[in-house]
Amino acid sequence: MDNAVHELRLVITTQDYERSKAFYQALLGTKAVNAWESPEGRVIILEAGRATLELVDERQAGRIDQIEVGRRVSGDLRLALGMPDSKTGATTAQQVGGVLTHPVTRTPWNSLNARVLSPDGLQITLFAENE
Repeated sequence: MDNAVHELRLVITTQDYERSKAFYQALLGTKAVNAWESPEGRVIILEAGRATLELVDERQAGRIDQIEVGRRVSGDLRLALGMPDSKTGATTAQQVGGVLTHPVTRTPWNSLNARVLSPDGLQITLFAENE
């Protein structure tokens, strides 16, 4: 393709920039690709591995929430982060201000998923495959 996308970037607007910055830096365990600060505002871009876009219908979203949390909680957007150990990821998330919504559970698709709520209110699935 001549004009194929080369990067998928999720932009999160937050009320508490410093808290969210600390949360995502610790959770992702990666470095900043770039950052800017000026009197007009601040931004940080964090390396987050390979990006994909997952589209699900309402029934599947409800099924995923039921498996990972026990009830429907996600809005139209849920962040899913693949990592080597979802239990360690959930612990890290809690240590930096996230709220554990549901501990690690094995899904029907055989990944170990935990659900956390970020300090800015975003539902996040932490998943580990092949554990």
